[in-house]
Amino acid sequence: MKAIGVKIPKALPTAARLSCVDNTGARVLEIIAVKKYRGVKNRYPKAGIGDIVVVSVKKGTPAMRKQIMHAVIIRQKKEFRRANGVRISFEDNAAVITDEKGMPKGTEIKGAVAREVAARFPKIGSAAAIIV
Repeated sequence: MKAIGVKIPKALPTAARLSCVDNTGARVLEIIAVKKYRGVKNRYPKAGIGDIVVVSVKKGTPAMRKQIMHAVIIRQKKEFRRANGVRISFEDNAAVITDEKGMPKGTEIKGAVAREVAARFPKIGSAAAIIV
């Protein structure tokens, strides 16, 4: 897992709802923890693009509901600035269900994926339809 060369604002705290954009059967995810988060006492853990989070499946197929899984955030509404000066923001907050290492469980990803995520997780980048 490569480091991200851009400072991404962490805009998604715990209990944030995300849409799941892969073909695993989950539709809505809720963040319950953020992996490798070091914060301040009494501050909610928060995540941004390219972070691995622990999620609970809130809506989806009956087999997927109430499951605890890992996911990678691929889109966020809060804009961030790239090194070349371009500001990027997406229209929704979205994630892809993965294993602990970041390998996606689904085979296809709907919608755009941030370039920072595709560079950090090559398997997600290869399954993506569009890389922005």
